[in-house]
Amino acid sequence: QVQLVESGGGLVQPGGSLRLSCAPSGTIFRISNMAWYRQAPGKQRDLVASITSAGITNYAYFVKGRFTISRDDAKNTVYLQMNSLKPEDTAVYYCNRVPPTTSFWGQGTQVTVSS
Repeated sequence: QVQLVESGGGLVQPGGSLRLSCAPSGTIFRISNMAWYRQAPGKQRDLVASITSAGITNYAYFVKGRFTISRDDAKNTVYLQMNSLKPEDTAVYYCNRVPPTTSFWGQGTQVTVSS
């Protein structure tokens, strides 16, 4: 069974940066069209950024210009570089395919932006 494991979250001050990583574990699964999603308390899960197998990226309007999604196929890993973080970016961040596969949701990684 595929398990996607997210890491790199933490507590950061407004204006700071974090880099998230996502890699599958437990089985042979090659990353394909992938995305980062986030869910804040009491809110729905939103797509933040996506990247195709060819490296074409797309971003939600609320992170455009601040976040960068990338992939390293040799390491079978997807990244999310987050700069100029704002308190409203506070959420649990998840990775999954595009469109998401229900059974692939992992535990996510908590990002908290606060002074």
